Amino acid sequence: MKEHDSATENRAESLLDVRALRADTPGSENVVHFNNAGCGLLAKPVLRTMLDHLNLEAEIGGYEAAAARSGEVAEFYREIAALINARPRNIAFAASATHAYSTALSSIRFEPGDVVLTTRNDFISNQIAFLSLRKRFGVEIVHAPDTPEGGVDVEAMAALMRARRPKLVAATHIPTNSGLVQPVAEIGRHCRELGLLYLVDACQSVGQYPVDVEEIGADLLTSTCRKFLRGPRGSGFLFVSDRFLDAGHEPLFIDMHGARWSAPEHYEPAESASRFEEWEFPYATVLGCARAARYAREVGLEAISRRTPALAARLRDGLAVLPGVEVLDRGPRLGALVTFSIKGWDAVPFKEAMDARRINSALSYREFAQFDFGDKDVDWCLRLSPHYYNTEQEVDDVAAAVAELAGQHA
Repeated sequence: MKEHDSATENRAESLLDVRALRADTPGSENVVHFNNAGCGLLAKPVLRTMLDHLNLEAEIGGYEAAAARSGEVAEFYREIAALINARPRNIAFAASATHAYSTALSSIRFEPGDVVLTTRNDFISNQIAFLSLRKRFGVEIVHAPDTPEGGVDVEAMAALMRARRPKLVAATHIPTNSGLVQPVAEIGRHCRELGLLYLVDACQSVGQYPVDVEEIGADLLTSTCRKFLRGPRGSGFLFVSDRFLDAGHEPLFIDMHGARWSAPEHYEPAESASRFEEWEFPYATVLGCARAARYAREVGLEAISRRTPALAARLRDGLAVLPGVEVLDRGPRLGALVTFSIKGWDAVPFKEAMDARRINSALSYREFAQFDFGDKDVDWCLRLSPHYYNTEQEVDDVAAAVAELAGQHA
């Protein structure tokens, strides 16, 4: 363990009462949960909020429960807005980050020959969506190059912005297949200077780092609530800037919640980001998301952003010295997603061996990250993603488990 990493860990832990946080996290007693990049463990207040509302629905009816809790439902917009330095009117609830992303894309009037400028490190569903736009509308997809160190070359991307004048610039803050943290604010500065639309996927960063939409300069930003924010599954949100709203953008399929049917041949979209929502809501989930966002802010995003990556750095250090193990994360700044390959093992048996040791993890395959895994020449990797309620002892135990399994095929 590097000395400066140990000091970072100690400072981060001193800001957090890890024992109390684990007591608030029932799942931490059952497993070593290193799959927070997939789905974080629910905290007791989040679970209690959701169960209370489901009980109320059972007692008085779904519509009636939603009406009775309308004030609490509105807290979702205030809490998410406070989390990312936005206003409530600019927040829309979504069933997932992918749903938010596709809804946002549907609001952009693409034409043949339009350019989508993106990076080589992105979420699989985003790249598939771009390919679908190419198939349907004839848009051109341009990928900015990476630096030798890893991560997008911002200056090269800016040059492409000036030369190609893309209809949309899109970047993922932290891709799902590695610990890389992309410089989304730097990209955003160039977008603002050139007046270009900018879409950011913050799925892995919300709840792990402070996220500031003003600093990033995004017109659109999407995220899930189930990962590092520790909210329920089936939930996410879309941030929509005033600039984007004022330009009249609206989703391709807008419904009675997002618009008013003002005349037989006319409708008027909502003035706020609610035009990107649909009428039906999972209200217990919405309330759980609001509580998860408030919980994260109560714990403290600055403290979380120190401790969580520090635990991941400790894990990388522990894995990097193991024979037969190759840590795959590259870039000048790395977050709490740790990816590695291991000699002598196939993907599923290796994960099953980790599962048998009650260590939660996730597999990533080349089809999830065609460019990144092609560059690294790997077909699969295991992803481990600790969070602030995990402990240093768990990190060391996980590294020891990988060492044991690596030794079986040495």
